[in-house]
Amino acid sequence: MKLASLKSRRDGALIIVSRDLSRAVAAGFVAPTMQSAIDDWDAVAPELQALAARLECGLRESFPFRQGDCAAPLPRAYQWADGSAYVNHVALVRKSRGAEMPESFWTDPLIYQGGSDAFLGPRDDIPLLDETQDLDLEAEVAVITDDVPMGVTPEAARTHIKLILLVNDVTLRGLVAAELAKGFGFFQSKPASAFSPVAVTPDELGDAWDGGRLSLPLLSFVNGAPFGRPDAGKDMTFDFPRLIAHAARTRTLCAGTIIGSGTVSNRDANGGPGRPIGQGGDGYSCIAEQRVVEKLIEGAPRTSFLKAGDVVRIEMRDSAGGSIFGAIEQRVVNSGRRD
Repeated sequence: MKLASLKSRRDGALIIVSRDLSRAVAAGFVAPTMQSAIDDWDAVAPELQALAARLECGLRESFPFRQGDCAAPLPRAYQWADGSAYVNHVALVRKSRGAEMPESFWTDPLIYQGGSDAFLGPRDDIPLLDETQDLDLEAEVAVITDDVPMGVTPEAARTHIKLILLVNDVTLRGLVAAELAKGFGFFQSKPASAFSPVAVTPDELGDAWDGGRLSLPLLSFVNGAPFGRPDAGKDMTFDFPRLIAHAARTRTLCAGTIIGSGTVSNRDANGGPGRPIGQGGDGYSCIAEQRVVEKLIEGAPRTSFLKAGDVVRIEMRDSAGGSIFGAIEQRVVNSGRRD
């Protein structure tokens, strides 16, 4: 089934969305919010599934689904932990700032704790205070878990994945190097992330979901032009169960925890860093990667980071061309300084 949160107060109003994303029905009588549904998932999921089935069969009165009316599926979350499952991306971005990559990165996952108190909705503007901060998109896949016990194994972690969704994990590249040099992780360089209109249960994904990876192209567009189409199941060094187990090694994860894949990134067929779409490659899920490749091939980066007025779109389509999660589509706006 497909779930979404209409904008309503802080935590949204839970709705069920049809598979073709055309219709929806209120689910508040089952669970008022996405978080309340995840909190009691085993009890409420069968009722939500039954409601979804009635919606698909036309047996339930519904209303037109408008993606622009949605908040993030979880408008705020108890925890947002973002991984770097695609080590190719880590290597390229570190190269862009002159940092070597330790060999341990291939065997020990990276995860940082992101801000989860207020996410952006799928059509919300991206506020930018200062264009010299080098705003970048980062297209990712993420999962939402129920309660995960401390010390969970990767195999057991599979059963705790309840929903899957897409992310634009916005980054201010101009702030990253100085911030990480302090040795205490991201903070100012990671403003609010945005999520797809819809979160889906694993069964909606068919053979594309193997329990740990989602093997479909993740599509990114900048100002309407194709920017990336890497396969999210390819070159994923650490799958979601491994990321969850890593996050839960020394603590429990509460229901409603969001675990991100990190920026989806594919190597080229020859093992290289990948090529832009304009050169016959699958492109990239962030501008920083393209700039590194430009520097390697042409001697200097030429693609600019995002500016006010730019529009980013992130989407994933099934084998028939239908949108699975709806689209994240955001305009960058000059937010102005607030004293």
